[in-house]
Amino acid sequence: MEANLTTAQTGNKVRVHYTGRLDDGEVFDSSEGGTPMAFTIGSGQVIPGFENGVTGMAVGDTKTVRIPCVDAYGEHHSDGVMQVPRGEFPPDMPLEVGTSVQGQQESGQEVSFTIMAVSDEAVTLDANHPLAGKDLTFDLTLVSIEG
Repeated sequence: MEANLTTAQTGNKVRVHYTGRLDDGEVFDSSEGGTPMAFTIGSGQVIPGFENGVTGMAVGDTKTVRIPCVDAYGEHHSDGVMQVPRGEFPPDMPLEVGTSVQGQQESGQEVSFTIMAVSDEAVTLDANHPLAGKDLTFDLTLVSIEG
């Protein structure tokens, strides 16, 4: 059982400092200077490529992992992009490119959309995750492992 706590394995709760970058070097998220992210390996709390990157690390280890989009937030799907007549939005609602808005599918399920474009006639919305279709690189440092 001791070997289970020397390297991070499925079922372990871990704490990890990370910095996530896009291919152009832009940092999109980081825990540096803050609290390390805690999750249980194998629970699906984080993207699969992140879990795979942490698995096998020992406390204090650092490494860089490149995660293809299929193991991150998936491919970008064009059927997730739609145009909605501007009149369907409240007239006092600020509509700015890059802003997230909430909507409902016909099933009633809540969906988060990102505003991609605004014209006098329509608002283009994207239901894809903002990082869909992007390969990600993470610098990882394993801070702790719990049983």
